[in-house]
This record gives sequence, C-alpha cells and structure tokens, in this order.
Amino acid sequence: MKKVDVVLGLQWGDEGKGKVVDVLTPNYTVVARFQGGPNAGHSLHFGDKSFVLRTVPSGIFRDGSINIIGNGVVVDPVSLAEELKKIPSDKVRRITQERMVDIAQGKRDFRF
Repeated sequence: MKKVDVVLGLQWGDEGKGKVVDVLTPNYTVVARFQGGPNAGHSLHFGDKSFVLRTVPSGIFRDGSINIIGNGVVVDPVSLAEELKKIPSDKVRRITQERMVDIAQGKRDFRF
C-alpha cells in the first residue's frame, strides 16, 4: 500500500508549510500543489544562491522528484513563466505557452 502525507495549512497561508515541505521532500517521489494561488513567496537557499517560489512546488530542487501543479491551483501564466526562468534549466523541462494556458484554465495538471 502506498503512503500519502499532506501538508495542509489551516490559517491564511503563512504558517510555514513550505519549510515543512522542504524538510520532507527528500523522502518522497512526488511533491504537489493542489489548491490556492501564487503566494507571497517561499525562499529557498542553496549555498550562495537563493530562489523564491510562488507557484512551483519546492521539490523542484530535489533530483528525481516529480513536481505537480494541480488543476486546483490558480495559475498566472505570466508569473509562472517568470518564475520558471529563474530556476536552473536542468530542473525544469521546457513547456509551451499553450500548455501553461491549459494549466491556468484548470484543463489539466502540470507535471515537471
């Protein structure tokens, strides 16, 4: 039987969920955002480099993890495109603008 753990915030979104997910991601194959919209930004620090994620799941920096933006997430395609540009290219597969529009309209999940 497969095990699923969920990090769910019950306040206004500033409870530190991202930090918890960062600690847990090395133990999981899939990291997903399933609802909500672009947040104020979750900062990740690797040595002298820093990244701020608003839509992309923080598992993107873990080798071998599958990251999903579910169709319950409100996606701003322009904001997502800008966010993806700042993430090292070896972490993000290229996606088309049409695919981002489908994601934003909730037509399908986005996996990368």
